[in-house]
Amino acid sequence: MKILIYCLNYAPELTGIGKYTSEQAEWLVAQGHDVRVITAPPYYPEWRVQQGYKAWRYSREKHNGVTIHRAPIWVPRKPSGLKRLIHLASFAVSSFPVLLSQANWHPDVVFVVEPPLFCSPATLLFGKLFGSKTWLHIQDFEVDAAFALGILRNTHLRNMISRGERWLLRRFDRVSTISQAMMRLAESKGVESARLVHFPNWVDVNAISTQANHEYRNELSIPHNAVIALYSGNMGRKQGLEILAETAQLLKDAKNIHFVFCGDGPGKVDLENACSNLERIHFLPLQPKERLPSLLSSADIHLLPQRADAADLVMPSKLTGMLASGRPIVATAGEHTELAAVVKGRGVAVEPGNSSALAQAVLTLAGQDVLRADFGVAARKYAESFLALDSLLARFVSHIGVVLREEASSKRASGA
Repeated sequence: MKILIYCLNYAPELTGIGKYTSEQAEWLVAQGHDVRVITAPPYYPEWRVQQGYKAWRYSREKHNGVTIHRAPIWVPRKPSGLKRLIHLASFAVSSFPVLLSQANWHPDVVFVVEPPLFCSPATLLFGKLFGSKTWLHIQDFEVDAAFALGILRNTHLRNMISRGERWLLRRFDRVSTISQAMMRLAESKGVESARLVHFPNWVDVNAISTQANHEYRNELSIPHNAVIALYSGNMGRKQGLEILAETAQLLKDAKNIHFVFCGDGPGKVDLENACSNLERIHFLPLQPKERLPSLLSSADIHLLPQRADAADLVMPSKLTGMLASGRPIVATAGEHTELAAVVKGRGVAVEPGNSSALAQAVLTLAGQDVLRADFGVAARKYAESFLALDSLLARFVSHIGVVLREEASSKRASGA
């Protein structure tokens, strides 16, 4: 099949949505499909265009069999509500000519990833004009999350955008998202259940070992008998990172616990400043893709902070690697959220914003080797059973086949 992926984030970005989209594209190529990608220059999570790329230049490259078209984008150094809207709109506008240029290629399906929703109108227009099927994949409900997190506040603006969102969602041939809670939200916005697909993020379980890895422990001079509590990923507003500093402060006298905070993003400087007077805190930049398995396997406990107001509007992309590493997870998640349901029995979920509860959970797990091991085994089993890369992406391909057969059946019916 010819599959056109239309997305904001793509490799060489190391974290978040870009990681999954690039893995998806390369897997499809390995299965014999013809894949092209329209995306922006890599900038996330640093909010700075990476060296070797230009923010305002169109470019074309080929990587691991995938043809990649990059369109200009404006990247604010300090993203805020209005700046984020301009940022997303700049890519939607600049990428539209690139999308139209694919008409002669005749893709079977255009797979657009939200965020940004701004690219949806162009995708639907392209499908209407040139006969491609259209598929919207929702990684984040960006409209709901932006208002829930206070990034956007204007009520009239929210009503207007929400109406537009509902109109768009109802016009795609398929709409998929990454959790059951997000599926229910999509249905509440008018998407028929027959057009909804549960398409969670995946993990290459074979690439991540459950065996203890001392590579990072040695590099950071952490004693082999110490317990490492690791946070790795984007350091932005949705994560509620301030709770990590508060937890480390509460556990400053627990000499056997070391915290490793790995990543980048707008919230990193504040986190570093809040931890400046603490011992046994280690900061790392985002690690290369090839070192991620070693990093995950170096942890004894994974930390997964999440703000209460982002509950069930997003599903942390870093969760899959944590589960595959066979380590217990301590997450801040409301009792009835899907994140809490996944973590239960594979770690501990505590009330969002409650640093005392988070500290107590870390302290309890640090002192119970058997409990950590039991949670870790359950986490790995979940990853193998429900999140394996090959099975999830094979199911995605079969869904595309169903969509294309629907079109063929429709044409035969109209001909008759």
